[in-house]
Amino acid sequence: MTAEEIYESVTNGGASDFAEAAAILESAGRWCLIGGLAVNCYVEPVYTIDADIVVASENLARIREDFRAVGFVLEEFAHSLNAIKPGSKLRIQFTQDPRYLAFIDRAERREVLGQLIPVARLEDIVQGKVWAWSDAESRTTKRKKDELDLLRIAEAFPNLRAVMPPEIAAQLKGDAS
Repeated sequence: MTAEEIYESVTNGGASDFAEAAAILESAGRWCLIGGLAVNCYVEPVYTIDADIVVASENLARIREDFRAVGFVLEEFAHSLNAIKPGSKLRIQFTQDPRYLAFIDRAERREVLGQLIPVARLEDIVQGKVWAWSDAESRTTKRKKDELDLLRIAEAFPNLRAVMPPEIAAQLKGDAS
C-alpha cells in the first residue's frame, strides 16, 4: 500500500479530501502547508490527522465558499478556520495568525499525500513550531506535540539546534548526531 492509500483508509477519506482541498487552494491563490504534515516532509513521518495551512488573507473569503460548495463544514475560532468533511477524520486548519504569512513566499513544492503542493521551508516550520510550543494558552498536549516535532527536526538537522529554544536543545545534549 502507498502512504496515500494507508492515510485514506485510516482517516476515512482523508487523502481524497486533502487532494480536493489542495485543488481548491491551488486555484484560489497563494498558500502553503505549515504543520505536522509539513514536518513529515523533512523528517521520518508520524501520523497526524491535521493539515495546518496558511493562505494569503485576501483569498480566505473565496476559500470559505469553495470549501462549503464541495461539502466541507467550517468552524471559526479566534485564530483559525477549521474545515472537515462529514465522516472524514482529516481536519484542515487555516491559521489566521499574520506571523505565518511570510512563509508562503518562501515555500517549496513537495509531495504530500500524493499531491505536489507548497510546503513551508524547514526553517519557517521550526519558527512556527517554536511559536506554537511557546503559546502558554495552548493545550498541554498540543504543546507537547509541537515539542516532539521540534525534537524530531533537531535530531535530523543538528545545524538547527542553535535556533531551538534552550529547553528543547537541552533535551538532546549527548545525543549522537
